[in-house]
This record gives sequence, C-alpha cells and structure tokens, in this order.
Amino acid sequence: MKWLELIVSTGNDILWTYVLIASLLGLGLYFTIRSGFVQFRMLKEMIRMLGEGVKSTPGRKGISSFQAFCISTASRVGTGNLAGVALAIATGGPGAVFWMWLIALIGAASAFVESTLAQIYKVRDGSTFRGGPSYYMEKALGARWMGLLFSVLLILCFGFIFNSVQANTITLAFQNAFGIDRLWIGLIIAALMAIIIFGGVKRIAQVAQAIVPAMAIVYILVALYIIATHFQMIPAVFLLIFKSAFGLEAAVGGGLGAALMEGIRRGLFSNEAGMGSAPNAAATANVSHPVKQGLIQALGVFTDTLLICSATAFIVLFAGDWDSGLKGIELTQASLANAIGSWAPGFVAIMIFLFAFSSLLGNYYYGETNIEFMRANPLWLRLYQVIFFAFLLFGATQDLEIVWEMGDLFMALMTLPNLIAIALLGKIAFAALQDYTRQRKEGKDPVFTKNSISGLKNVECWEEETEIKSQTQ
Repeated sequence: MKWLELIVSTGNDILWTYVLIASLLGLGLYFTIRSGFVQFRMLKEMIRMLGEGVKSTPGRKGISSFQAFCISTASRVGTGNLAGVALAIATGGPGAVFWMWLIALIGAASAFVESTLAQIYKVRDGSTFRGGPSYYMEKALGARWMGLLFSVLLILCFGFIFNSVQANTITLAFQNAFGIDRLWIGLIIAALMAIIIFGGVKRIAQVAQAIVPAMAIVYILVALYIIATHFQMIPAVFLLIFKSAFGLEAAVGGGLGAALMEGIRRGLFSNEAGMGSAPNAAATANVSHPVKQGLIQALGVFTDTLLICSATAFIVLFAGDWDSGLKGIELTQASLANAIGSWAPGFVAIMIFLFAFSSLLGNYYYGETNIEFMRANPLWLRLYQVIFFAFLLFGATQDLEIVWEMGDLFMALMTLPNLIAIALLGKIAFAALQDYTRQRKEGKDPVFTKNSISGLKNVECWEEETEIKSQTQ
C-alpha cells in the first residue's frame, strides 16, 4: 500500500493547499455577493419551502422536494458529522471548528447555485427525474467530455471511496461498543443495502425520509442536554475555538495552518457544498421552480454543519480530551461517555449506524445516476453495484487513516470540475433567482418555464406552464 499512501499524500498537499481551498472560498464569496447574500437574505424562505415540502406529496413524476432534501441530507449527515468533526479537532485543534462554520456559511451560496442548475437541466427518467453536474456540463456547456470526467470521479469518490469511509466508521464503532467482528457488521450492512437499493430511487427516498429527521432530532436533543449541563463552559469553549482558529492558542500543535486545513477538509466532506454531489439529489425533486430546490439544498448545508457538526464539536470540547491521542469515532465515543456515562459508546454506535447507513443510500444513488449518464445499460449498473458492495466490505475491515485520506483525495479531484462548471453557469442560477423573487413579490407561487430566462437552451423538463402543472398534479 506504500504507492497508494504516496499518491494520497502528494495529492492532498498540492490540491488542497494551492487550488481547492482558494477555489471553494473564492467562488463561494463570489456567489454570496453576486446572489445578494441569498443564504442569509432568504433564510426564512428556505424554512418556508422546507415546510411546504414536508406537507406536499409527489405527483406522477419525481419525488417530493422534502424527499430530495432527505436524500442529499442522508449523504451529508454521516460519519463526517460524528467521526469527521472529532478527527478535525484532534488533528487541527479546536480552531478547525471555526473554519468548518465559515466554509458552511460561504458554501451555502455554492450549494444554491449548483442545485438550482441541476433542477433547470434535469431530464426525465421514466416516472422520475435525474440530473446533476454531469447533465448541466453536457447540456449548458456542451461539454459531454467534462460530464463524463465528473461522472467517473463521482462514482469513484461517492460510489466507492466514501462508502468505504461510512462502512469503516460503522464497524469500528460497533467493535468498540459491543466487541462484534467488523466483517460480520459489514456483511449485515451489505444485506440491508441490497434490500433497499434494488427498489430504485423512490424506495431510497422513502427510507431516507424515515431515517434522516428522526436520527438528527435524537442526536441534537442529546447534544442540547449536554450543552445545558455544561452551560458554564460555553464561553470558554467559544474563546478556545476562535483563539485556535487564528493560531493564538499555544495548545494547538499545528497552529493556524492545521486548523484551517482540517476545518475546510472535514467541513467540505460533511456539508459537500460546491462538491457537486447534492445536485444529483436536488434534480430528482418535482417542484414548480428550480430555485425552490436550490433554497432547500442551501438550508441543508446549514443543517449539516451549523447544527449537527457543531453538536459533535461541543461534545468533544466539553470533555476536554481532544488532544488525548484518540481520533475519529473513538474520540466522539469517549467524549460522550464523559458527559452521559458508560452507555455512550453503544448510543454512538447506533447513531453512527443510522447516520452512516443513510449516507450509504445517498452515496449509492449519486453513483447510480451518473452510471445512467455515462451509459444507460443494465450491465454497467450491475457492475457498479458489484464494485459498490466490494468497496463497502473493503472499508469495513481497513484502517481508519488510509480510508479517510483516500476520501480526501478523490473529493478534491471531483470538486474542481464542478467548481469550474458552476463558475461558468452561475449567471443562469442568478437569473432564475431574479425570476423567482419577482414572482414572489407579485404574490404568486413561482412557476418556471424555459422561456423564463432568455437564451436558455437544451432544457428538457420546463417546456411550458401547462406541462409543469400536469407534473405537479
């Protein structure tokens, strides 16, 4: 494995330090300013749209906006929220939390742009829709080669590497809590996944809709209890985070550079803003205007990082043993045990199972829809499924470090093409936002057609208003 470790190390040093971080922050800031700070200005509208999505039911085509939100949140809310945050703090110090917050606040604008574009350029797939970066690269940029490159990188990243990360953390958590052999846990996960994924995107959406809200609420409630019982420590923890973020805290071994790098790496792994993954789920929603799903997906970034990741961060920092040498899920389990007692490792193992299992569902679907983009052939899909399960079992039994490092490398490789695409196409998302805002000011429920934006080409699902009405009935 020495060759793999060399590639991973070299890839991380070059891509993360000199290209990816600057691109993410720079483009996120540009989108934030260009959209009029959409992620803050329209926060109330995001919450309203999510509420409508909960109450709505999908029509004859697609799935509901809330179900699409749950698929993307299922992928976002995984081991990055429990293990990744702890790993960031252990490696980069408490200051990594600040940079995770920053990447979420800025990145939500990127999430809005990429998900709105995915809605505009989605395609019909029988009784559902599919889409994502590969589709808007081909249709809007006329660059199928770019879409194919992105699809390959996404399949490698989400379909294979990231599902290894999820399986790795589940099996490690269960081994620590219950002493169960990691291979057996991996086989059980594979069996459950097979039952669900062969039911298609609608079954994946139904399972995600059942798991995601429940697990998030339970975990946040436990975190709120811990925060309430450690209320007197909150000012000191905030001070530690901010001092460490700028290299002012002597206890941080890596200083400013380590805090910034780990915070952004783990933050991106967790909330996926700008990475090009969530748009694959956003495209499946049946909505009357693309901006509706763009707003909901931006809210998903806040939900992931500002709520769930912050909950883990405070649990770890309250315990005060973030520099004990423990990393990842083992540090989270130890910190929770410090706060709520010896039953914490078992609780974390169960939560990790729910979080990571839901991520496996989202990750699998992202890979499947990109297989469909590359070639709609059942044999290709079956091959993808075989390799998916092979990587799941691989991750279930491998060491923590190499699996996480592989995830970082492939995440960087797939993010860069998407950032280039949305930088070139952002003006279309901004035009859609203006159209949406105008209709809302007129007291309408916004409706989008291909004629809503002048010069729009290669749009398949927004022909005319009558078509949209028929889809939503």
